[in-house]
Amino acid sequence: MSASTTMPAPSVRVAEPFVVMAKPVGPVCNLDCGYCYYLRKRDLFPAGESFRMSHDVLEAYVRSFIESSPGPVVHFVWHGGEPMAAGLDFYRDAVALQERHLPPGWICLNNLQTNGSLLDDEWCAFLAERNFSVGLSLDGPARIHDAGRPDRRGRPTHQRVLRGLQLLRAHGVEPDVLCTLNARTATAPLEVYDFFLEQGVLWLQFLPVVVRDAAGDLSPWSVGAGAAGEFLCAVFDRWVRHDVDRIGIQNFLEALLVVAGAPANLCVMAPTCGRALVVEHDGGVYACDHFVEPARRLGDVRTDSLGALVSSRAQTAFGNAKQDALPAFCRSCPVLFLCRGGCPKDRFDTAPGGEPGLNHLCAGYRRFFEHALPHLERMADLAGTGQPLGAIMAELAGSRDR
Repeated sequence: MSASTTMPAPSVRVAEPFVVMAKPVGPVCNLDCGYCYYLRKRDLFPAGESFRMSHDVLEAYVRSFIESSPGPVVHFVWHGGEPMAAGLDFYRDAVALQERHLPPGWICLNNLQTNGSLLDDEWCAFLAERNFSVGLSLDGPARIHDAGRPDRRGRPTHQRVLRGLQLLRAHGVEPDVLCTLNARTATAPLEVYDFFLEQGVLWLQFLPVVVRDAAGDLSPWSVGAGAAGEFLCAVFDRWVRHDVDRIGIQNFLEALLVVAGAPANLCVMAPTCGRALVVEHDGGVYACDHFVEPARRLGDVRTDSLGALVSSRAQTAFGNAKQDALPAFCRSCPVLFLCRGGCPKDRFDTAPGGEPGLNHLCAGYRRFFEHALPHLERMADLAGTGQPLGAIMAELAGSRDR
């Protein structure tokens, strides 16, 4: 009996929420970003693969995710490749399936992470009508963005992405912006930051690029630890003195959350990981977006419960290894509570003393967190006494710490 006709296993509802990143077209994308780690996932699939999630896989995914979630809010994340390449009808179908399988009183939220170059009025009207949140990938000003994010024909995409941003806003959708922190953006921290301020961006995150080839060598697009740390320090210094109430920067506000004693939302800042699965276009379920590889394939959404897979012994061990495999050098670090050793995919350096498993960005993380910590602690104090976070700007303006 084929996988598509096999009866699915009974769903296992978990007690704690988990994340699933669905890949409706797998690694297919209309852009050819020089640093993209996901484009090469094509090699996992046979020649002639269609890279299109079928209706049967989509329904199995929607049903299993809803049935496995603790509710009453189920948050669907559509990722790629470029998820818009699946076409608008795919998402109309997805929303209809969500409504069909949703228990009374529950709601579904949808997030679309896109490069923005395919957005038009019809897409934006749908996203607004169905209350999709949108993550928009944009690497700052044109000279920087276009160097790393051309289309498949080598043409620049910056103007297309800005047009997509304008169309989203015209339909009442304010996207979160994702800017990669790569070898090129790292050279111009304030130019990049000022660009986003000029565009009126309200929520921004910087995602470090660390990519290795099959031989284990770093891509020239990968950011160095020192450069990453200096970039974050430079942007933080500008932000904390002038822009706390103007723009939210995920890297800083997530650190503030942890300093204030709350658990991290971001897996990279959490002690363990393993609760962010990937469902590929063919129904394959994997441990993590950065570990879509045969050794980390957990099962198939058509035959396996997502709740059972995220709670499985293999996935639990995968998640706990983030904490259990830390080098002694990390365990004694004063900012471990913020860094948590970083993403396991980047732990390929050697710690002082020769122990393996040090994060490639370790020195940069430590530089940034130690630099920002006094201000983050003060902001946590302000919030704890009911004062606005932006009050720190007036305090710093009246001090010598400029």
